[in-house]
Amino acid sequence: MRLPTLRVAALCAALLVPVTVLIAQDQAPPPAPAEEAPADESPIEDPNPSGEAPEPTEAEKAAASRTPEEIYSDLNLFGEIFDRIRAEYVDPPDEQELIRAAIQGMLSSLDPHSGYLPPADYDEMRQDTSGQFGGLGVEIIMEDGIIRVVSPIDETPAAKAGILANDLIVEIDGAQVDGMTQDEAVDRMRGPVGTNVTITVIREGVNEPLEFELTRDTISMRAVRWSMEGDVAVLRLARFSEQAYIGIERAIADIYEERADTPPKGIILDLRNNPGGLVDQSVYVADAFLNRGAVVLTRGRSDRESARYDAQADDLDAKLADIPMVVLINGGSASASEIVAGALQDHKRATLVGTRSFGKGSVQSIISLGPDGAMRITTARYYTPNNRSIQALGITPDIEVRQVVPEEFQGRDEIIGEAGLEGHITIEGQEESSVGSSVYVPVDKAEDTQLQYAIRLINGEETDPAFPPTGD
Repeated sequence: MRLPTLRVAALCAALLVPVTVLIAQDQAPPPAPAEEAPADESPIEDPNPSGEAPEPTEAEKAAASRTPEEIYSDLNLFGEIFDRIRAEYVDPPDEQELIRAAIQGMLSSLDPHSGYLPPADYDEMRQDTSGQFGGLGVEIIMEDGIIRVVSPIDETPAAKAGILANDLIVEIDGAQVDGMTQDEAVDRMRGPVGTNVTITVIREGVNEPLEFELTRDTISMRAVRWSMEGDVAVLRLARFSEQAYIGIERAIADIYEERADTPPKGIILDLRNNPGGLVDQSVYVADAFLNRGAVVLTRGRSDRESARYDAQADDLDAKLADIPMVVLINGGSASASEIVAGALQDHKRATLVGTRSFGKGSVQSIISLGPDGAMRITTARYYTPNNRSIQALGITPDIEVRQVVPEEFQGRDEIIGEAGLEGHITIEGQEESSVGSSVYVPVDKAEDTQLQYAIRLINGEETDPAFPPTGD
């Protein structure tokens, strides 16, 4: 499953300079030109049907009324204040940090999702969205000041060297782990590909500590985990990094391989507490379950930011076409998660179960500033195929199912979402959410009310008019 060549070229514009990445959580590349819907599809409103320039907002009108002289006068004011701080502040300030703080203030005043990324934060963001980093390939957890290996990742330096689940990492390059935070330990194990790191582990049943010298390699973070609950396949997508669609594709292949090519009775796509990520990955993931039609519409200030992204028929969605599907969402399902959930809901491909989603209906562009980091700026609003904006409102599930929240978490498990963020983007005349939505998900699957309901729904042990979804 891939988009047409023209669409791929647009989505891959992030490879050019200046680098721009499109995120439906915090980023995105320049969107592709709008495409016409096939003749046999239901008509879907064009992002800009009149072809005319959109009516300017009140803020734009106010900005347009100012003369260049007035604008540059304000810039002179900034320069004067900057010079006075440098000359008169009680301690000599860091001029670079002053400039960066001013840039951050300017961008963050626009909305909660715009901001400045210093070089270190930009590197971390790129690593996060790529889903890849230089490291050893161990999933770890900190317990009582000691790092325990949850699992080595297949075909990584850790797995090849013989590190096992439940090994305790006590030293990294001779430094005691005791006293480090988990993040500090992770930072020590990660590093440039090809460099070496020595770790010391204690293993149950082995009297002496074991020492391993490992060479860091490229590690791909696992974006998708899957399990079979009886005959129902459960796919948990944690984030829309560059590994998202690949993870879905591999999970489906593994499920069919394990079941000797027998299709599962149903598929549950778990998007709960998925904060979003890359726009192109949300399109690819939705396309895995759709054979045609719009996935998402974006509308920005100019035609360049307005586009329609369509699903295409392919072998994967043909393979899954007759398998019933449920999507799990909650108050932590945001942006790219809402794009996928909204598309599958609008096309009647899946039934949504859970609680209302976060309500982030905007797209950010990440624009590289070279050695100075990057800026993140909101460039478009997005709409579901049926022309719904979910900004500050969220997506309402077809079947609301609430978790049984333990007493110690009650009252602290709900968030209002986008509508609760100060300075969030508003849409004139659009309703906004005013009550919270739970983000609680039990660790024990047996106690997960939403998951268990979805399984029973697919197995026919629960019934609801919303499942399976039917066309109007």
